[in-house]
Amino acid sequence: LIEKKRLKYDDKINISAQAATQPPSKLGLDAGDTITVRNAVLALVTKSANDIAVALAEHIGGSEANFARLMTRKAREIGMSRTTFKNASGLPDSAQVTSARDMLTLAMHLQDEFPQHYKLFATTRFSYAGNSYRNHNTLLHSYRGTDGIKTGYTRASGFNLVSSVHRGGKHLVAAVFGGRTSGKRNARMRSILDRSFIKASTRRTRPRY
Repeated sequence: LIEKKRLKYDDKINISAQAATQPPSKLGLDAGDTITVRNAVLALVTKSANDIAVALAEHIGGSEANFARLMTRKAREIGMSRTTFKNASGLPDSAQVTSARDMLTLAMHLQDEFPQHYKLFATTRFSYAGNSYRNHNTLLHSYRGTDGIKTGYTRASGFNLVSSVHRGGKHLVAAVFGGRTSGKRNARMRSILDRSFIKASTRRTRPRY
């Protein structure tokens, strides 16, 4: 929508009562408050703010349910065949499903199609209304070359992470789903990346989307 000039980073979105009542993790804005699209995206990238996810979904789709339908349609268009979205935040819904492969597909599409916007996923800290929030993706601080992309957690799915790393002329994108703790998930991710860097090519081995 930004590329199509139908949305701008400095546009303000309203926080509805529905958005304000979302469970944590959240930014904690009140119904009637506003936030810019840029700050909304940064709140999602760093803090996984459920209240902001709903507010942005309502602003774009008219309702969270319709936004979820739009997300699912886009997912199908880019080859995410095992993904169905039912809400904007990833909070539990028995009909909402995805796969590690589909999330890798999404990550690579983001990098190929929207490189300027993708850079926001490298944000290590977000400050808003006098508070500072450290990115939940701690590999940005601890694994050399990490430039994104996103953590996720629900009780049913466990601790999940999609990572993108550039190092030594090589680029890897990896996913870990179902970690028992964030620490074990991160350790598994480091192990996968360490092994993969040894055999990775410095030549691009996949076509651009």
